[in-house]
Amino acid sequence: MNRPRVGHINFLNVLPLTYAFEHGKADGLEIVSDVPAALNRKIESGELDVSAVSAITYARDAKNLFVLPDICIRSDRDVTSIVLISRKPVEKLDGEKIILTSKSATSHCLLKIILSEGYGLSPVYEIRPVTAENPVAEDAAAALLIGDDALFNYIHTPEKFYCYDLGSEWHKLTGRFMVYAVWVARKNFAEREPELLRTVYEKIVEGFNFGLQNKRDAINSVLNKKPFTFDELDKYLGETIKWNLTESGIEDLKLFYRLARKMNLAENPPEIEIAPGLRRKNF
Repeated sequence: MNRPRVGHINFLNVLPLTYAFEHGKADGLEIVSDVPAALNRKIESGELDVSAVSAITYARDAKNLFVLPDICIRSDRDVTSIVLISRKPVEKLDGEKIILTSKSATSHCLLKIILSEGYGLSPVYEIRPVTAENPVAEDAAAALLIGDDALFNYIHTPEKFYCYDLGSEWHKLTGRFMVYAVWVARKNFAEREPELLRTVYEKIVEGFNFGLQNKRDAINSVLNKKPFTFDELDKYLGETIKWNLTESGIEDLKLFYRLARKMNLAENPPEIEIAPGLRRKNF
């Protein structure tokens, strides 16, 4: 077949892998970079063979997908790149309009779970683009941001606004950590091309290893393009964001799926099927 089509998140939360792909570690792969919501649609439609996707996407399409072992995007508590920016304290958002970024899916579910289960709130949600420069539109009380936009507003919260970190809020609600994204393969691709799947998986893991071994260079490569300091990104990448999918992380995912089902945000929680034939790798 042609080169495997591999979805890649174009956020700083996977900068080590981005750097590796830019330095020859994606040879033989067709890399498709996009925001999570777009990658979710493309893997579901069969436009991609393997991709990083929002964690909720697996729950919604598990019959067609395998999870790749050991790799994910997670945080232990604070995530800093998924935040709610609000004009009011969170307790006062009942019935208020909250804008949800159009770039994500898991974060939508996560926010709805936190506000309903943690605070007993029922806001009005609307999905539309959100910008880092003007995070909360005039007709809304709050907005959900993800990725680089969220990280900027976490570090530089606008004056007189409140900033709520969804990783911290999830941990406060459940006592658990949070997995935001996983890497998946379409089952028909995995079953038809097991050797190619193994190659893709190994390139992703080796890419993360290469990027982390060269983290200083990776960070320096984006400083003239992104509004962050070296120290801010150094802390974010590795101390805040982690990429190894542990057994505990799988249990955290299952809890997220159960709560999503409780709120009718997903079907019955799926069994998490790990792609067969892949030797687990740690990094």
